[in-house]
Amino acid sequence: MHVGILGPVEAHSPDGKLSVGGPRPRTLLAVLALRVGDIVPLDRLIDELYGAEPPSDAANALQGQVSRLRRALGDASLIEFHPAGYRLALAPDQVDAHRFASLAAEGQQALEQGDPQVAESLLAEALQLWRGPALADVDAPGHATRLEQQRSAATSALIAARIRLGKADVQEISSLVQQHPLDERLRGYLMQALNQQGRQAEALQAFEDARSLLAEELGTDPSPELRAIHLQILRGQTHRELPAQLTSFVGRQEELRRIASLTARLITLTGPGGAGKTRLALQAAGPDAIFVDLAPVKDVPAAALQALGLKETVLAPEDRLTLALREREALLILDNCEHVIVQAAQLAQHLLSSCPSLRILATSREPLGITGETLCPVPPLKPEQSVALFTDRARLVNPAFVQDQHTVDICRELDGLPLAIELAAARTRTLTTADISARLSDRFRLLTKGNRAAAPRHQTLRAVVEWSWDLLDSDERDLAASLATFSGGATLEAVEQVCRHDIEVLEALVDKSLVDAADGRYRMLVTIREFCAEHKRVDAEHAAYFLDLALRADPELRQRNQVQWFARLTAEHANLMQAVEWATEHDPELALRLVSALSWYWYVKGSRTEVKGVAGKLLARVPEQSTEDYVILLALAAPERMQDALAGLTGPIRRPFALVAWAMLSGPPDPFAPRTELQNEVERSDDPWIKGLMGFSKAYLSWAADGDRPAAIENSRSALRQFQDLGERWGSAQVLDVLATLTEDPHEALALTDEALRAVGELGAKEELAELRGRRADRLLDIDPDEAERDYLQALEMATQAGLAATRALANAGLAKIAQRRGDLARAERLLREAQQELGFGWMHNAAKQSVEAALADLLTELGRTPGA
Repeated sequence: MHVGILGPVEAHSPDGKLSVGGPRPRTLLAVLALRVGDIVPLDRLIDELYGAEPPSDAANALQGQVSRLRRALGDASLIEFHPAGYRLALAPDQVDAHRFASLAAEGQQALEQGDPQVAESLLAEALQLWRGPALADVDAPGHATRLEQQRSAATSALIAARIRLGKADVQEISSLVQQHPLDERLRGYLMQALNQQGRQAEALQAFEDARSLLAEELGTDPSPELRAIHLQILRGQTHRELPAQLTSFVGRQEELRRIASLTARLITLTGPGGAGKTRLALQAAGPDAIFVDLAPVKDVPAAALQALGLKETVLAPEDRLTLALREREALLILDNCEHVIVQAAQLAQHLLSSCPSLRILATSREPLGITGETLCPVPPLKPEQSVALFTDRARLVNPAFVQDQHTVDICRELDGLPLAIELAAARTRTLTTADISARLSDRFRLLTKGNRAAAPRHQTLRAVVEWSWDLLDSDERDLAASLATFSGGATLEAVEQVCRHDIEVLEALVDKSLVDAADGRYRMLVTIREFCAEHKRVDAEHAAYFLDLALRADPELRQRNQVQWFARLTAEHANLMQAVEWATEHDPELALRLVSALSWYWYVKGSRTEVKGVAGKLLARVPEQSTEDYVILLALAAPERMQDALAGLTGPIRRPFALVAWAMLSGPPDPFAPRTELQNEVERSDDPWIKGLMGFSKAYLSWAADGDRPAAIENSRSALRQFQDLGERWGSAQVLDVLATLTEDPHEALALTDEALRAVGELGAKEELAELRGRRADRLLDIDPDEAERDYLQALEMATQAGLAATRALANAGLAKIAQRRGDLARAERLLREAQQELGFGWMHNAAKQSVEAALADLLTELGRTPGA
């Protein structure tokens, strides 16, 4: 028997749904179900059924309703009579409201304990029990309100869990905000969800909407919590969630307490491979930690920039990171440092010495070896923890598993190393613990007689992986070895095309715990991957596949689906870099084509510093040639040589990065210089994106060189149509910004700028967001100085996070103008002097320098001083 009150009141027997009866029998069942298992007093039941005007024979009337309900339920024993009242004789989980409350409480507890995966599962299951408004067909407003409040709390907790997992539904949260517009917690969730999707401009606008509504309706400012989320977004903190964990955390309580008690700013977790250093670091860190996985990378500063969501500029990556972190309290996790130990140590020392509020938690098989480092060894698990871990993992694949003496023996023979224990536990689906114990005993006896000076994982973990390998058939072994070639995991498409096996073989590897499947990707643990890669590699096929992917993706990055394709290449970033590095050594011509195809993706993503090293190696291995691919390689590896190479290039241009790099290095063309064949070829191009770019260029030159506003506006609108027809956000934003400059209507300029901000916000292009925010402030100066000041401060904050010195300088110059108009000339001069110091070399910096120096000259004139004073 099951009773439902989360919706219309219902009762179900094993034979199906029962007809409970009219309003009063339904109300009686609901009241008893609310306190299932407890005796509900007679006067309480009478009050619930009849309210303030009960019948004169209320006790007899109640007894009559009980009789009717018993007949409806078909089992009189379900409603027990006691001298004090009546009792519904069911278990709590047989009433949906009690099951909901239990699941919701467990889910909220899991969320508080840092396990959003489990929390999401429990809370989603709880909310699925609801069929509509609580107690929908009975008159019990007090009970209904209480249940609806519990539902609202569970819904909020579910949203919080999904935000931690990076998969919140913006539309769902927006709908809830519309229903509860003054709920600041929901407003915060909406901002975080938008920010996670790269829609920073919309997230910032959501805060402005909340601030306006709170001021209008309540006369209050946003709460400190909502302002903190706003500040995170302004600083470019996308709050990328730590890697989600699919299993519970077992043991390591002593290590967790030690880490929590340490006051050192650099803590390094040391221990052998498979000891669980990464998992311990993730458990010890708070949800706002910045996670840098160094396992698939060779450039530590570049990897840290990627983790922070930053792109490179003329600044060195270390200086970019310093700009982003020096005024911020943050915890940086540097994971898997051992293969880049020198770089990791150098970066850690640089950041700790220049960012006083930064802490670093590193994992490595050896210490970083720098001053101030505190070591926290991660030893094998204690025997009882090993058994608990084995039992927990075994029950995931075999719910009926019961530990025995063989379990203890297995954990002891595996040295208490978590990875080995988990691999062994996965086999309990098909093997007994006696079989497992006997097999492991044979392996360890063989290996302990080997090289005692070998790496720890080759003394113990190698035996576990080799044992797993022996359980595979020939197809499974071939796929495991081929899949091990991928450094960043693989999609199903990649597995089928590169490894040439069907999904059934892949599923067999997933079932046998040699491959993890999550988010549409298939990955191997590092130790397993290293072992399998010794047997076979498919590097040539891997490189050919990713060349094809890059060639398919490149034109899509400038069309309507560019956001999705950008995300796809980002997911394959490690594999793409691996393919470039392998091809550089073994097939330089393929590498050259791959570098060319990836150049626009790297430019938008901001990975040029990361690829500069391998581009330099490739440059030394390919002959000099007059091709677009070679010019792009020069732009990445030796930009000082690009100008001469361009002189011999005639086109056609296929890769937009060649044009953008050309413009970045050369600046606006000299109208009096002789035209080149390449210029003519570009202008004759049939590529719609290049046509849009040329329209943008003509608009800029019409205004900057000739002052022809009508021609500039016409060219801009034509270019905008070209980009918008393509669905291309980057180009659209550039043209919208030019139109905002050209219009003589200040309100239209603001509207155009806001549209440009929305376009680059969809791409998550932080540099463009910072620059456009600053120009929005410029356009507000004569309309609303207070709002302009807020925009300048936002631009300054975002430019600091993005490492844009020229944008910082222009924002400070704007703030100086406001200070000058308010009569604070000393502050204006200080800001302009700071702006001067920000600027370096390059034509973009020169343009900013002219603006700053003109503003300073004007200020000094007002102060009665000469510009040189």
